[in-house]
Amino acid sequence: MPTSIRPGDVLAGRYRLVDLLSESAGGRFWRAYDGVLQRHVALHVIAADDRRAGGLMEAARRSATVVDQHLLRVLDAEREGDLCYVVNEWGKGTSLDIMLAAGGVLSPRRAAWVVSEVAAACVVAHRGGVPHGRLSPESVLIDTSGAVRVIGWSVDAALHGLPPGDPAHDVQDLAGLLYAALTGRWAGPSPSAMPPAPRDHGQVLRPRQVRAGIPRQLDVVCEQILGSTEGRAHARGVESALDVQAALTEFVGDPAGIPEALLVRLVHRHSPVVLPGVPEFEIKDPDVPTRAPEPDPAPEPDPEPEGEPTQASLPAFIAEPEPRDDDAPTLATPAVPPPEPEPERPLFAPDPTDGGPVRRARVRNEPGPEPADYWPWETDAGRVTGSVPVYEDPDEADDGVPGRSTLRLAVLLLTAMVLLVGIAVAFNLGRGRTPLGAVPDDSSSQSSSSTPTTAAPSPVAGITATSLDPQGDDGEEHPEEVGDALDGNPDTAWSTLTYKQQFGPAGLKTGLGLVLDLGSSQQVSEVDLSLVGQPTGVQVFVTDAAPTTSPADAGLEPLAEVSAGAQEKIPLDQPQEGRYVVIWLTSLPSVSGGFRGGISELSVLS
Repeated sequence: MPTSIRPGDVLAGRYRLVDLLSESAGGRFWRAYDGVLQRHVALHVIAADDRRAGGLMEAARRSATVVDQHLLRVLDAEREGDLCYVVNEWGKGTSLDIMLAAGGVLSPRRAAWVVSEVAAACVVAHRGGVPHGRLSPESVLIDTSGAVRVIGWSVDAALHGLPPGDPAHDVQDLAGLLYAALTGRWAGPSPSAMPPAPRDHGQVLRPRQVRAGIPRQLDVVCEQILGSTEGRAHARGVESALDVQAALTEFVGDPAGIPEALLVRLVHRHSPVVLPGVPEFEIKDPDVPTRAPEPDPAPEPDPEPEGEPTQASLPAFIAEPEPRDDDAPTLATPAVPPPEPEPERPLFAPDPTDGGPVRRARVRNEPGPEPADYWPWETDAGRVTGSVPVYEDPDEADDGVPGRSTLRLAVLLLTAMVLLVGIAVAFNLGRGRTPLGAVPDDSSSQSSSSTPTTAAPSPVAGITATSLDPQGDDGEEHPEEVGDALDGNPDTAWSTLTYKQQFGPAGLKTGLGLVLDLGSSQQVSEVDLSLVGQPTGVQVFVTDAAPTTSPADAGLEPLAEVSAGAQEKIPLDQPQEGRYVVIWLTSLPSVSGGFRGGISELSVLS
């Protein structure tokens, strides 16, 4: 096999190699881009002098005669110089082996439907005398619409150096596919990477012996095809692909909803960011404990009880603790604050300037304590004994405090005034007037209510996009994938090629990107991106004319420039008005074998 072919090379003037997917036994499997059909294709390449080359070309010609929607068709098969290659349709989805490994076995109806679709393809191909020859879970693809597609019809067997197969071999593989979908084990004669089915005395166990809950009808189909020779001889025949299809179609009945249900089982291989594990924190006694620096030696204190003394643990009768070093871990007993001095005179009662008596606690004129039943009028009739409370005349009590009555009156008047104002305001508001009683002006209220508020940015609808690769051969980069960046599905993406050199002045290109057509001139304030990999260098431009060259060559200045992560909101320095938004990638994330990036979702906020 020549070693000169690499990503970017073009075979036969139309097939540009994009990604090397696998390499085995001198054969290479590529994802390529057909410049004539403007879509991706699968490309198998081997050396022209390889012993398998003749069989591969013959198998490709036989496979091309089978016309069925389930097959990923052979599009081309040629020898060019010292290379021999076969071109197939490109399928996007999840193979059955990966689906089972990632999500477990299928339900009986879904398993039967998938295998019945493969059997339908076998029926068409067997009528033309073209068996597959190597049916396995790796050969069955559930695509992104939920349809079942079969990979490598007749070609896969030739690539592995196998002779042309026969229909009976395919029928056994069909039973193996049903067995695998129901149990997660492979029982067919063709090789597969799935775990093999368990056996007893050399015979494959029935599906119901491996996993409970499998319907008897499906168990019988597997048993009649994969069971012992004696069992098959006495069984009612399921001998052809048509028999398998009929039995499974009868079991499934109406298949409505099954393709849609299989979409949730598709495996999307995005490389997750794996952070290093953080060990749990454990409290351990270290071999050599860490200690604080020892304080200066201090006099040995009197023996203390075990444990560090605290303020709460000191006995209450100790008047003064023993002197200790300042660094000792005890708490200083706070000093008791002195009592506040007694005020010299009551508040609001300054000493009279005329030399009158100071207002203090009530003191009687006559010396000595008054009796408990004192009555202010010195009459025998006024004396009351017992526990009846004594009330003082407030006017008499206030006579000795100058200004107190005036202050009290002012407070009462102020309270009454506030109350009246509050009642008036509430009354006016209740009548639909202003607080002062005036009739409100409708124009002023309408103008105030109609004052516009600043609206939050909203996504622009109806965006269309094209790829921009001015330094490429055709000026575009994967134009068939551009719609994946606007379909609302984060699992699909517009992606770049894999480049050996990073973008920049020293690289093959300075950049590439997407041109978004907003449909009309609109104000752009932010661009939100979901990117494949990180970091990705991104520049954002807004213009009124769709560029056909790089933004720098077109004389455009970037309105925002970031090194973006997987999810990035890019606000513009200033909102800009224009019809076209250019998302320009100036650097790509590093991947195995080079540099590659992409955009899975984007939106423009106005």
